Amino acid sequence: MFYIRGTVPQYTAVYVRPEKMATSQKLMEHYLTCVICSGVFSNPCTLVCNHTFCRKCIVNYTITRPEAISVKSLLCPFCSKMTKVSDPDRPVEEWADDIKPIFLIQGLLDSFGQGSKDTSCCSYCKEEGETTPASVWCYVCDEAMCVRCVRVHNRMPSTRHHDVTDLSGEVKVKRRRMVMCKEHKDERVKLLCKDCGKAVCYACCAIYHRQCVSVVSLESEIQAMKAALTRVTGNLSQRKEKLTKEIETKKCRLEDETFRLKEMASLINSETVKVIEQINLKKRRLVHELKEISDKCTGQMKADIKSAEMSVLMYQQQTELIDQALQSECDMDVYEMYEGCEAGDVEAVGDADLKERGRIASVTFRQDTDKLSKALDDLQLGEIEVLYESVPDLKATPVLQDTTDVRVADDKCTAVPTGVTVVVVDGADTVVVTDMYNRSVKSFYTSNNQRHHSKILLDGGPWGITKLTHDQVAVTLIYSKQIITLKVKLDLELLTTMRTSKQYFGITSLTPSTLAAGSRSPPSVDILDMTGNVLRSINPLHKGNNILRHPDFLSTTRTGNILVSDGGTKCIVCLTPEGDVMFNYTPTGDTALECPGGITSTSTGDILVTDNSLHRVIQLTESGQFVQNLLTSKDGIHYPHGMCIDERGRLRVCLCEGVIQTFSWT
Repeated sequence: MFYIRGTVPQYTAVYVRPEKMATSQKLMEHYLTCVICSGVFSNPCTLVCNHTFCRKCIVNYTITRPEAISVKSLLCPFCSKMTKVSDPDRPVEEWADDIKPIFLIQGLLDSFGQGSKDTSCCSYCKEEGETTPASVWCYVCDEAMCVRCVRVHNRMPSTRHHDVTDLSGEVKVKRRRMVMCKEHKDERVKLLCKDCGKAVCYACCAIYHRQCVSVVSLESEIQAMKAALTRVTGNLSQRKEKLTKEIETKKCRLEDETFRLKEMASLINSETVKVIEQINLKKRRLVHELKEISDKCTGQMKADIKSAEMSVLMYQQQTELIDQALQSECDMDVYEMYEGCEAGDVEAVGDADLKERGRIASVTFRQDTDKLSKALDDLQLGEIEVLYESVPDLKATPVLQDTTDVRVADDKCTAVPTGVTVVVVDGADTVVVTDMYNRSVKSFYTSNNQRHHSKILLDGGPWGITKLTHDQVAVTLIYSKQIITLKVKLDLELLTTMRTSKQYFGITSLTPSTLAAGSRSPPSVDILDMTGNVLRSINPLHKGNNILRHPDFLSTTRTGNILVSDGGTKCIVCLTPEGDVMFNYTPTGDTALECPGGITSTSTGDILVTDNSLHRVIQLTESGQFVQNLLTSKDGIHYPHGMCIDERGRLRVCLCEGVIQTFSWT
């Protein structure tokens, strides 16, 4: 890589057309106009944000911004990004002098801007006041010549070997941008001092670089510079592709999270409706009870009134009979009335009813406002739990947090978990494992301090598992050549079944629409779409041999590459989705792998691999260098298989004895 301070000659290609004036006008209006002064660029400079302005304009704008002056930087009016100046001790008016325009802007100005040379007329004849049509262009002299002048040009020893081209018709002409030395204004910059890393003119070389060992022409270094720039372009392209994949992944995650948040809002609304319905039910019961009491109370009062009215009527009748007896001249009538009154025939008929016990005296509704308020305060519709991503500190000592027994009552064989992943369902971590011997996928979670599990039987022999979305996983079935997707809820639910042409073991999710799966026969890692079609088959070679034999466990790195744990070749391979080998970990000695199994990577890029025979989990760097034995048999690791890192930064390891151990570093 060449580090050059200064400016090298640049070239631009233009087409000589009759309609050049119209093209020039459009270019000046749309691409060569300074937005500050609204004029064609004068001494343009391009800032680090790739926005171009006149030097005088950007300096005048910067002077008006105290925040730019304080940090000694030029401020872009478009994006407000700061551009550091090379010599901040100079006056502000000179800050932009060392900042050059990008070669495209300068090339367009040279070809189409004001003062650009006209390729339609001979440059030398034009100096004599003549307008002779040009027929030849000299790349070295950077001039257009007519037939007469080119003859003179070809006779002169110093110019007869110059590179010239015919201007007849439509010709693509390279125009050289003349770069003059800042100190020696009449000297062109043609040399490169490799010792100082600076482009200079002959005068500067003679004065300031006499002691320098390596001073060469710029032209001799152009190819090396282009090669270096090509490598830079390649690196930038790779970074762009990685960022593009990360953006795609984050967009999909955003879509998933948006959907989940809508589901949560819907759940809150439904729970609220349920609570309101319960309150309405209590209201209806209370109103119904009040109505029954009200009917009884009013019924009793109406009966009392009716009974009293009847008594009044009877009293009225008896009074009239007594009055008739008193007015009668027959003594016997008086005697019989008297005898009847003495016998008790005349009494208050309704008195007994009015004195009946158990009657409703009054009805009162007592409202306990404080109790109601407390009940509303204590009302729990649910809790919103926020899970923050956690990065495990692998330098710290791992701590065993939990052990999950994956054996359930209806298992017919010894439970041996092979693959594992973790999803969050209703705020609870749900561990999902494949159990090939019992031909099932199982999920385990804890709710209200109680352990729960779900199990779905799959005859195809489940092996590899990978998380697709927040509540979906994909599983390989090695016997039936299938890949299935499951929805993880309180109970596992089968969603789709993909039939594949190969028997796949390891599996990992690359993007929401693509998977990577490992095949033993033939040995390969295939890129699949979500219908099971093979988009690309990767069969990498190393020293003439296929480095894949049993790609039984796969994982995806944070940059979108594929990690392969191959038990056949006893190596760890990192592949790009295009099939390039990033590294191949095949060490010897104490760090050699005996039986590599599960593989995963952290959010910081660290790679973790289980070694089944050596009862350990090792840690590698992102580039495939050994770091340490992270977990060993001393930590309770015995015959480990698959593993994963969950969103809380905890490590889940499948052990052959039928359990999953959870380790943390917090």
